Amino acid sequence: MPEHTLQCMEVWGGNRAADSGVVMPGLDAWVYSRPYVGTAHRAAADDLSRGGDIHYVTCCATGRLTRIVVADVSGHGEKVADTAAELRCLLGRFSNYLDQERVVREIDLRFGELAEADARHAGRFATAVIATYWSPTAELTVCNAGHPRPLKFAAAGGRWEILLPAEAARPSGASNLPLGIGVEAAHPQTVARLRAGDLVLFYTDSLLEARRAGGEQLGEHGLLRLVESLDPSRPERLIRDLLSAVAAWRGDQRSPDTLPEFDDDVTAVLIRPNALAPRRSLALDLFALWRILSQFARSLVDRGTVASWPQVRREVIAGTFFGGPRASKPERDG
Repeated sequence: MPEHTLQCMEVWGGNRAADSGVVMPGLDAWVYSRPYVGTAHRAAADDLSRGGDIHYVTCCATGRLTRIVVADVSGHGEKVADTAAELRCLLGRFSNYLDQERVVREIDLRFGELAEADARHAGRFATAVIATYWSPTAELTVCNAGHPRPLKFAAAGGRWEILLPAEAARPSGASNLPLGIGVEAAHPQTVARLRAGDLVLFYTDSLLEARRAGGEQLGEHGLLRLVESLDPSRPERLIRDLLSAVAAWRGDQRSPDTLPEFDDDVTAVLIRPNALAPRRSLALDLFALWRILSQFARSLVDRGTVASWPQVRREVIAGTFFGGPRASKPERDG
């Protein structure tokens, strides 16, 4: 079982090395992240723990909504630390928002503001996948911003597939572009219903860019073939088994107990629905209100605490109590 239990409105994760799991209301997750460090910097212990990949998970005050972000930010080490802190702050601020599109717009906007405020951030951008899980209906809404597409295992059919917005559902104009490049673009979303035993794998591009000695690149479909060869009934081992499978495909000579090295940061997040999703009740709603007000009170005396208010829109407030997040004309899967 995952080893960390996520509290409501807590933001968990970062851009440091990680190999652990987390239990959330409605979801279990396993995270592996290893920053890349060049040979010249291997002596600096702190550099070993910071990378350009960022992973975060957070859930709302009622525990019914969970948001997952996996991003690959341009740069490494301390250059990404400020971006990781800003992203944590934004996710904390919007942890009670059902509207995922608003969250994506705010992250995109904040990247631009960072560059204007500090020359160190000039040219900073990120590819990202942002997902929102609504436990009452077991729906996962996924948005891609120039990032590798997640893979989904459907337990009912016993097969893996690529999870992505259908081409026909994409709006006209620029779409699926990285965040922070200064171009207004649509970020299409897809909605997948998760059932018992289903898995969704998010990852960064170092897996796709793995190469054999002859130069052949693994690519998306190669990664799909590798994950199809693994045992989905052991999700706690699946990420490590996949990394070992990538190493074997490359022809690495290594001990079976040693995880492979990559030429870039590598991060993977695997999620699975669980039976811990809270059921709506008056007591839950009142407790959620108390959590929100308590956090606001703490934010008045602690600058490190970010207040998170529900989205003030009639249809969203109605969704908070009677429905869930809805994307604009999403493509539904499953």
